[in-house]
Amino acid sequence: MDSHSSRSVLRITETAALAALLVSLQAVTRPAGQYVTGSCVNAVLALSVLTAGLWSGGAVALLSPFFAFLLGIGPQVPALVPAIAAGNLVFVLVLRAGAKGPLWRRLAVWLGAALAKFAALYLLVVKLLCAVLPLKPPQIETFTAMFSLPQLVTALAGGGIALALAPPLRRALRR
Repeated sequence: MDSHSSRSVLRITETAALAALLVSLQAVTRPAGQYVTGSCVNAVLALSVLTAGLWSGGAVALLSPFFAFLLGIGPQVPALVPAIAAGNLVFVLVLRAGAKGPLWRRLAVWLGAALAKFAALYLLVVKLLCAVLPLKPPQIETFTAMFSLPQLVTALAGGGIALALAPPLRRALRR
């Protein structure tokens, strides 16, 4: 196997392991509530992009809400799944943009990524999907509560955890 093929196999394996870790954490932390589960999810999303790269981070970001939906984790409204995937993707794309550089830049990008994910999910779910889907008022209230401030808090928490863990993890992986 040539070095390119080896790298491809490694990337696919890392991505699969990170996606499995993310879905496992969702299932295990589900009883602890949105703040714990969301923080764990965002930490794995951020670690994926900060340690394994954009391809892996993007794949985990896009796939995880589909797997979670299939496993009965999170809102069981199919139309929300692509919106959650989009919010996740926004988070990893912004994080990747500032993954390296001085500490002040990484911190600014972390804050920007959390704000961008919050804004994307709030606009897509609360402002768009809650307005156009045939939802009952209690569902709209639930989704408004889920896809507003908790998204910012969990993106900040998970991103912060990942920023602390990524440098030693990259050193351990020799990256």
